[in-house]
Amino acid sequence: MKKLNSKSLIVIILILTIGCNQVEKKEVNPARNLIARIVGENNINKFVFTIDSTKNQSYSVNVNNNKIHISASTQIGLCRGAYDYLSNACNSIVSWSGNNINIPEELPDYNHNVHSPYKYNYYFNVVTHGYTTAYWDWERWEKEIDWMAVHGVNMPLLPGAHEAILLRVFKKLGLSKEDINEYFTGPAHFPWNKMGNITGWDGPIPESFFDKQIQLNHQILDRASELDMHPIIPAFAGFIPKGIQKLFPNEKVRELSWGGFDKEHSAYILEPGSELFIKIGKMYVTEYEKEFGKQEFYLADSFNEMDVPISEDPTTALNELATYGESVYHSIQQANPNAIWVMQGWTFPFHQRKIKGKWELFWTPERLEALVSRVPNNKLLLLDLANEYNKLWWKLDPSWKMYSGFFGKQWIYSFIPNMGGKTAYNGRLDMYAKMPSEALKYADKGNLVGFGFAPEGIENNEIIYELLSDVGWENKEISLDKWIEKYAMKRYGSFPPKMKKAFEHFNNSCFGSFTDHPRNTYQFRPNSKRRGTVNKSDELRQGVELFLSCKDNVKNNALYEVDVIEMTCQYMGLKADELLVKFQETGETNYSLLNEALNIMSNIDKLLESHPNWKLENWTAYAKKWGETPEEKRYYESNARRLISTWGGHINEYAAKTWSGMIRDYYIPRWRLYYDAKKNSIPFDLEAWEEQWIHSNSISEIKPFTNPVEMAVSLFNKLNNKR
Repeated sequence: MKKLNSKSLIVIILILTIGCNQVEKKEVNPARNLIARIVGENNINKFVFTIDSTKNQSYSVNVNNNKIHISASTQIGLCRGAYDYLSNACNSIVSWSGNNINIPEELPDYNHNVHSPYKYNYYFNVVTHGYTTAYWDWERWEKEIDWMAVHGVNMPLLPGAHEAILLRVFKKLGLSKEDINEYFTGPAHFPWNKMGNITGWDGPIPESFFDKQIQLNHQILDRASELDMHPIIPAFAGFIPKGIQKLFPNEKVRELSWGGFDKEHSAYILEPGSELFIKIGKMYVTEYEKEFGKQEFYLADSFNEMDVPISEDPTTALNELATYGESVYHSIQQANPNAIWVMQGWTFPFHQRKIKGKWELFWTPERLEALVSRVPNNKLLLLDLANEYNKLWWKLDPSWKMYSGFFGKQWIYSFIPNMGGKTAYNGRLDMYAKMPSEALKYADKGNLVGFGFAPEGIENNEIIYELLSDVGWENKEISLDKWIEKYAMKRYGSFPPKMKKAFEHFNNSCFGSFTDHPRNTYQFRPNSKRRGTVNKSDELRQGVELFLSCKDNVKNNALYEVDVIEMTCQYMGLKADELLVKFQETGETNYSLLNEALNIMSNIDKLLESHPNWKLENWTAYAKKWGETPEEKRYYESNARRLISTWGGHINEYAAKTWSGMIRDYYIPRWRLYYDAKKNSIPFDLEAWEEQWIHSNSISEIKPFTNPVEMAVSLFNKLNNKR
C-alpha cells in the first residue's frame, strides 16, 4: 500500500474539515434562513446554530464571545431557542400585526436550557383554513410558517390540497364532471365539505384552481419538511358525491344533514365496512403520496357535529361504530402502513341530545371506545381540541378524564380560543396559564403526547397565542402577572404602572371571561333583534382608559398603536350597541339614536384603516389573486365575502369581522337602508341586498386618520364623557 506524505494528509484533513462544515451549515440552514428573515441579514451572524441529536424535545441557549449559541435536535428547536433569546433577553416579539425586534450591539448575557414535556406542539383547526387561510398565497404562508417555528409549533394541521387529490380519485373512479361539481363547495367553505357537513355550496370551482392548489401545497410541505415538522394532512373520511351510486348501484350510502342546509347540499357517507370506503381511502393516500411523498399523519373525521347514522339496537350500534373506525384506519393503513390516523375530539363533548328532558352525551365512553377499539394504540392520535369548553361552556369533566385517558391512544391537549375569526378580545388568560399543567400531573392521563391550540380564525387576540405558545414548552403553571409584564415589555418596550393596572382590569373583564361567540349587536341583521355578547363590564372601559393614558410612555411603537386601535374600537362598538338597543327598545322612532350609533360605527371603520390586518381589502385581495380572468376573480371574491357575511344555511353572521370596509360598506348601510325603508313604509328585501353586496367587487375608499393614537384617545374621551 502506498504511504501518504505529510502534504497529502494535510489536504485530506482540510477536505474533511470543509466537508464537515458544509454538512453542519446544511443542517442548520433552514433555521438560520428563517431567523434571518426575522432579524435581518445585519443580525443573523450573531447567531450560532448547532444540531445536537441528544437534545430530544429540548434546546439550550447561551451567550459566549458576543454570539448567541443555540443547540437543539431539530430545526424547530433551534428556531424556538432563538426566539427564547429574542423574547427574554432582548424584549422582542414576532406577531401577526408586526414584529418588534431589538438586538443591541453588546448582547445581553443569557443561559437557558428548556425541555418540553410534549413531543408535539399542535396548531390550527380544520376551519382555520376557511376563516383565515382560505385564499392565502405563498408569501403569506411563508410568514405564518416562520411564526409557527419561532413559537415552537412542529405539528400544523394543513389544508393539504385535499380537494385537488380527491378530484383525481373521483375522476379515476369514473365520476362525471357534473357529479363532481355538485360535490365540491367554494374554496372558503372547503373545511365543511371535507368534514361531510355540506356539498356543492357556492360552487362550482374554476378548473384552474386545483393546479394552483397543488403547487402551493408543494411549497408548504417542502418548507414544513425542511423544518422537521410533522404536518397533519386531510385523508378520505367516507364522504362521496351522491352520483357515485350511478357507478356502484349496489353500494349503500347514508345521507347526512347539518346547519339548516337544503337537501341538495346534504353530504353522503359510505356504510361502515364498505369495501368501496377502503378502496377510495387507499386510492386517495396512494395518489397523495405519489404527488407529495410519504406522509406521517392523516386526519379523517366522519361525524363532525352530526347525528351518527347507527342502529337503534345498542349492540349493533357499537359494532357499527367499531366498523366505521376500522374502515377509516384500514383505508389509510393499506396505502401507508406507517401512517397514523388523526381524529378531532371536538364533537365528543359537543354532541349532546335531549332525552326525556335531560341533555345526554351521544358519545358515551362506551361508544367512543367502540369507535377506536379496532385501531392499534400507536396508530391513532386524538386531538382533544376544546378543554376550555368542557369546563366553562358544557360544564363537563375534561374529555381526557371522561374517556379514561382516551383508552390508551395517543392524544393532544388543546384549546379553541376563537370561533370564526371573531376579533373581540375574549378568553380566560388565567385558565390558559394553569389548566394544561393539571393534565400533565394527572396520574391516569394516558398517552398524552402533545399540547396545542386550534383557533377557528387567527390574527386576533394576540396575547392569548403568545401565552399558549409559552405554555407548550412548560411543565408547570405560568405565573400570569409576571408573564404579562414580560409580554408588555416585548410588545411595547414599556410597562408603566397605569398599564399594569389596565391589564388587571382586562383580566377582570375581556380576558377574564369567555363566550364562544363574542359579537356586537351592530353585526346582526337589524330585523333579528339579536343582542351582542361582547364583554361590556365597566372594567373594560377602565382598562382602555388607562392603556390609552400610557401613550406618552410608549412613543413610536407600532404594536402599541395596533392595540390602541383594537381596544378603542371594542369600547366604541359597545357604545354603538347601547344606542342601537335603545333605539329598538323605545319604539324605533328616535332616529337620532340610530344616527349616532352609525356615526360611531363610521369612526370605528376609519380607525381600523390604520390596522395592518383588520381590513376587508386584505381578505378580498387574497381571494382575487387566485383568479385568471375577471369572471374568476369575481367568483373568488364573492365566495370570500359570503363566508364572512351570510355564510349559508342557518349560520348567518358567524364570522362577525370587525374590519374596515366591512363596517362602512356592509353593517352601516344594512342598518340604514332597513330603517329608511321601514320609516317610509317601502319594501326592502334584506337578503337580496346582502346577496348584492356579496357579488359586488369594490370597496369604498376612505382616508385613514393622520394620527390614529391621538384620534383613538379623542374618540374614547368623547364617548367616555357622555356616560
